[in-house]
Amino acid sequence: MASISLRGRDAALLTAMLATETGNVVMNTLFKAANLKGLNSYTFLVYSYLIGSLVLLAPHIFSYRLRSLPPLSFSILCKIGVLGLLGSTYLITGFIGIEYSSPTLSSAISNINPAITFILAIIFRMEKASFKARSSVAKMVGTLVSLVGALVVVLYHGPRVFPSSSPSFLQLRQLLPSLSSSNSDWIKGGCLLAIKDTLVPVAFILQAHIMKIYPAPFTVSFYYFLIASFLTSLIGLVAEKNNPSVWIIQFDIALVCIIFGGIFNPGYYAIHLWAVRNKGPVYLAIFRPLSILIAVIMGAIFLGDIFYLGSLVGGILISLGFYTVMWGKSKEETQLL
Repeated sequence: MASISLRGRDAALLTAMLATETGNVVMNTLFKAANLKGLNSYTFLVYSYLIGSLVLLAPHIFSYRLRSLPPLSFSILCKIGVLGLLGSTYLITGFIGIEYSSPTLSSAISNINPAITFILAIIFRMEKASFKARSSVAKMVGTLVSLVGALVVVLYHGPRVFPSSSPSFLQLRQLLPSLSSSNSDWIKGGCLLAIKDTLVPVAFILQAHIMKIYPAPFTVSFYYFLIASFLTSLIGLVAEKNNPSVWIIQFDIALVCIIFGGIFNPGYYAIHLWAVRNKGPVYLAIFRPLSILIAVIMGAIFLGDIFYLGSLVGGILISLGFYTVMWGKSKEETQLL
């Protein structure tokens, strides 16, 4: 019965993580489209995180009363505060990076997350690294293969595998603004995204630590969103003090983007905390290479992008690496039972 329950939890976690990565690609693409229509990154973060705090209020109260959790100590609140500071920093740099570049570049650069997270997890003894254990070798090899696959998708096109999509999808693509950027903007965006994806693994490690001492995803998410909302508001007001018009929202794609972010982000973060609590930070990070594959597939299906051989080969490598890491994690858990 325990193994059946464990498999059910693993399946639920896998489904939830795949859903969040798909939703994250949609979120980034929607933000880029709204940004090209005039939505400011600070405006998006402040309003969407305020909405997210309200969305999390009821689950936080329900979870807190149902589980009879101990009072939040000052130490835990400080750690959540540091998490909020990290989150605010990588959110701001990440979305400004997308302003300068594209969601696809964001997905591509995020593939450094597994390697950095794995190294930090070993340093903080959250993961084992031994060349004598097959499970440990599988995790290391799988992480490396996923990174190679992501690089293949980004750097190698090759011949076309499938032609572009049907005219109806091409018409849909024409309705969206161009996502092109100049070379200088692309470099600026890439640097900002690299900073973001260096901070994200640090946040993953801190999340894992907080979940060990206070295993309440909704409560931690609620306070995280409150702190992130306050910090992004403060930074946004200072950064845009001479441009008050950015806080006025039109009833267009900008409002859709903010509402989607306000509803999606709380679930995204709570699922991440649930995953890191049960599986550790490396499990969370290994899903990042899938985002570039998801972005390529969604572009081919919905935007009429051409599907190249590099995308197919890279996708296979990402999938092989992903399943290798999952096998290693599963093997370790089986040994602990």
